[in-house]
Amino acid sequence: MTNTKLVFDPFSREFFDGPYDIYRRMREEAPVYYSEEYDFYALSRHEDVAPAYRDFDTYSSARGIDLATVREGQIPPHKSIIVLDPPEHRHMRRLVSKVFTPRAIAELHDMAAEQIDRFLAQVNPDGFDMVADFSALFPIEIISRMLGVPEESRTQVRLWTDDLLQREVGQMEMSDVGYNAVVELARFYYGLTALRRKDPVDDMISKLTQAEIERDDDEPPTLSNMEIAMFASLLGGAGAETVAKLIGGAPVTFARFPDQWKKLQEDRGKIPDAVEELLRFESPNQYNVRYSMKEVTLHGVTIPAGKPVFLMLGSANRDPEAFTDADTFDIDRDRSEAQNLAFGLGIHSCLGAALARMESAIALDRILDFMPEFEVDVENCTRVNMQNVAGYEHVPVRVRR
Repeated sequence: MTNTKLVFDPFSREFFDGPYDIYRRMREEAPVYYSEEYDFYALSRHEDVAPAYRDFDTYSSARGIDLATVREGQIPPHKSIIVLDPPEHRHMRRLVSKVFTPRAIAELHDMAAEQIDRFLAQVNPDGFDMVADFSALFPIEIISRMLGVPEESRTQVRLWTDDLLQREVGQMEMSDVGYNAVVELARFYYGLTALRRKDPVDDMISKLTQAEIERDDDEPPTLSNMEIAMFASLLGGAGAETVAKLIGGAPVTFARFPDQWKKLQEDRGKIPDAVEELLRFESPNQYNVRYSMKEVTLHGVTIPAGKPVFLMLGSANRDPEAFTDADTFDIDRDRSEAQNLAFGLGIHSCLGAALARMESAIALDRILDFMPEFEVDVENCTRVNMQNVAGYEHVPVRVRR
C-alpha cells in the first residue's frame, strides 16, 4: 500500500499522460472515489461501471456528459441524443439507428477502404506521424462523406472538433476557443441541414430531414434543423476521434507487445480481435459523467443525489477482476470474460461502433502491408490533453526496410 494520497484529477498532467496507475489505486483503495477539489464521485470497477451505464434512472445523462456541464446543471434547449434520457432518447435512437443498419455500414466499406488507401499512400515510410499524417485524417473524411459535408469544409470540421475537446492542464471549463468551435459547428450543420431540406441528395443529413420521429409532445414529427445539427456535430466528432486515437496509438501498443503484431502478420483473421483488444486496452473514450438522480450506496460510500458521477470505462476495461491479466495486451483474449465498455453500454452505447470497428479493421489490414516491420520514436510520442478522450497526438514512426 502506498503512503501517498490518492488523487484522481481528470485535468492533470498525470491523467493526460496515462491514467492506468491511478485507476489501479482507485479500484483497490477507493472504488467509489470522491474528489474534494471538484466535488464529484467516480466509479472505477467493472462490476460497478457496467450496471451504472444501464441504470439511467439513477445516473442521468440529461445534464450532459462532462463535469463542467453537469455541475452547471442547465439543461440545453436544443438537446443532442447523448444527453437525452428515455422516453425522448428512445424515440431519437430508434430513428437514427435506421441509418446505422448492418447493410448501411457494409455499403460504406469500399468508400472507407478507398479513403484509407488514399491517405496511407501519401505518407513517407522513412518517417511519418501515424496520427497527424494518417489516423487523424481518414476518419473525418469518411464520416463527413457519410453526413454529406462538402469536401472543402471537412478539415475545418475536424479542427473545430479538436478545439471543443481540448483541455489544458488544470482546465475544467471549455475555453473561449472551444465555445466558439461549438457555435461554429452547430451553425455549419444547421446551414447544411437547411440546404439539404430544400435540395436533398444521397447523404445522411438529407435522410434525417425526411424522416419522422415519434414524440410525446405537440412538436412536429420531423426533426428540426437544430436537432439534426446537434446529432451531426456529435457523430462527426465521436465518429472521427475514436478511430483516430485507436489507430494512432496502435503502433505504440504493438511495439510494446511485438508478439501480438507477429500474430496478426501470420493470421489476418485475427484483425477483428485485435481491434477489440485495442479498444479495451487503450479505450479512446476514458469516461463519461452522469448526474445522480437519487442517493446510492456502493462499497460503504453513499453518493448523494444531485452529484456528478464519473463512469470510468477506461479503468473498468483494465479491471483484473473482470479480465485475466488485464494489463497485458492479448488479441487472443477470451471475449466472454467480461463486457468491453469502450463504446459504453445500454441506451447510450455508441451508435457508430460498427462503423468504427470496420474502419479500424481496414486500417490495421493496410498498415500490416505498409509497415510489416517498424520502429516507434517513443521519446517523441505525445498524448492529447482532451476531455473524455485519451490517446496520442503525435506518434513518429519509421518503416524498417
